[in-house]
Amino acid sequence: MKIAVMQPYIFPYIGYFQLINAVDKFVFYDDVNFIKQGWINRNKILVSGKEFLFTVPIQNISSNRKINETEISLHQFDKWQKKFLKTLNSSYTKAPHYDEVMSLIQNVFNEEQNNISSLAINSIRIVCDYLHIGTKFKLSSEKYSDSQGMENADRLIDICKKNNSTEYLNPIGGMEIYTKEDFAEKGIDLKFLATNKTEYKQFGNDFIPNLSIIDVMMFNSVEEIRKMLDEYILK
Repeated sequence: MKIAVMQPYIFPYIGYFQLINAVDKFVFYDDVNFIKQGWINRNKILVSGKEFLFTVPIQNISSNRKINETEISLHQFDKWQKKFLKTLNSSYTKAPHYDEVMSLIQNVFNEEQNNISSLAINSIRIVCDYLHIGTKFKLSSEKYSDSQGMENADRLIDICKKNNSTEYLNPIGGMEIYTKEDFAEKGIDLKFLATNKTEYKQFGNDFIPNLSIIDVMMFNSVEEIRKMLDEYILK
């Protein structure tokens, strides 16, 4: 069995979905500390030919609070959501897959959620359904809470062991944190996923890479995105 573990991000980029699609089970790392200025509640879309950062408002943002304990600022959220949807409309209304993608995004926001973890996870699950990704999902807070307090690599190894997994996939950035030797000592093959350079037409402008999956879906069919899911290498 192949496993990956990642913090939940709001509408993450294509590489996140490549990781999900490459494994049998994907664990949302929702009971670790929230990362300020990270991608949990932020991402980028295309506005007027340039990248635009959007940020879901958080109540009393703190890096000392777990992701699943980090609440959305409800008194700001309705206003923010309306503004965000208006921005999407003005930016992507002429995109080839605007109608179905806007419907998908509205379905995410129509679900009642009080914390950023549930909102981000819902955004990922609904996109996976749209892209026909059948990977099984688990939450670290529900299945692996007994391993809290371990060093990060040790906890990941523990999650692998509890699933009888001999292969663990991590984004390429993890090469700066984890070593193959530490995992190999426990009988686990650690591999790093590196996304290949993938370009697609964005209204004829110069291509802006690494935007939210929202941008990818607006300009590409499900079949085209399914091909993109395999455009990576394992190191």
